Amino acid sequence: MRVYVPLTLSGLAEAHKAGELGPGPLAAYAVTPGLREWYVSDDIEELEYAALNRAAAASLRLVAGDPGAARRRVVVAVDVPDGDAVADPDRGLDAAAIGEVRIAAAVSLKKAAAVHVDADDAEADVTAAAAALGAADHGDDDAQFTVDGAEDHELLWYGVQEIPHLTG
Repeated sequence: MRVYVPLTLSGLAEAHKAGELGPGPLAAYAVTPGLREWYVSDDIEELEYAALNRAAAASLRLVAGDPGAARRRVVVAVDVPDGDAVADPDRGLDAAAIGEVRIAAAVSLKKAAAVHVDADDAEADVTAAAAALGAADHGDDDAQFTVDGAEDHELLWYGVQEIPHLTG
């Protein structure tokens, strides 16, 4: 199963140094039954793209929670055995948990398929979105518009071998 683990650039650097994403439990996003129902598509590529975007939104929250983090969203795509990624059935109706899974243990970076990171030109929008998250969560439409501005940026694809370049 392909899962998408949200990180920050500093979190990616730590994972690279340790050789693994962790420690567990890890929050990640995947094509779950709830995501399939929410997205209403049978196209696996579209569903995986939706899971990636859910992870990018979670990465934005990590960036917002760490004032020292670079203002770029980071998502690592990792392949894990199906049974290792578990959705919480108690959060099935929670819109914020759509596609969310937990992985109990650390995951080797050798299982990573790719890294997705914002381009440099997204930093201003990601900075503004991180600052606006709290207000958006409380229903402020202008703040939500700002958050959506970060989501308008496509994450770039990088090979795992490019992690040192991204974090250096």
